[in-house]
Amino acid sequence: MNEPIVARHWLALAAPKAAPAVATSTVLILGRIWNANGAEHSVGNAALMVVLAAGAATAGAFASAGRAGDPVIAGAAFAASGGLALAGVAGYADGLPLPLLLWALATAVAYGLAARYWRTDHRDHLAHHRHSVERREEHAHVERVEALRAGAQIEVAREGAQYAQALAQALTARAALPGFDPAQLTRAGLPELPAVNTTKEDW
Repeated sequence: MNEPIVARHWLALAAPKAAPAVATSTVLILGRIWNANGAEHSVGNAALMVVLAAGAATAGAFASAGRAGDPVIAGAAFAASGGLALAGVAGYADGLPLPLLLWALATAVAYGLAARYWRTDHRDHLAHHRHSVERREEHAHVERVEALRAGAQIEVAREGAQYAQALAQALTARAALPGFDPAQLTRAGLPELPAVNTTKEDW
């Protein structure tokens, strides 16, 4: 009934917490590599990133609109829009201050959005753990009750067997007494006793 306890490695625990910073840092690094390879002050490249970022933001807005909106798709679209904007600035700017400022802002926003999902996941995990504990306790209680009931039945059966054995021994001993007459007891109004065949070897 007990569920196995699996100890997760510290890297598995730390990876989700580091994912937003790793993602924004990767975008910043790729943007600076793109800057070093000809994207600096390139209006065409900047316009391309603006169009892509605006398209991703528009897709996120449509995905989140209405009752049938999908928050996962909307979040992915807005994250892509922010990443494209950060990459475009990092590729177009000639210095690091503005890209680093946008990187810090994007990282803070990413952690703010991720914290919401982490809280929801934590609440779901606690609810599942609480439900599992309650279910194990309920099963353990049922097992204890069944064990007590089985023990009581075994004890009653043992006592019944001992009583039947003692009664049989008493009837046998009384039938072996000299002058014992079951018919005389029946005439006296006592319950009829089973007949016992006695032979000479019994005397």
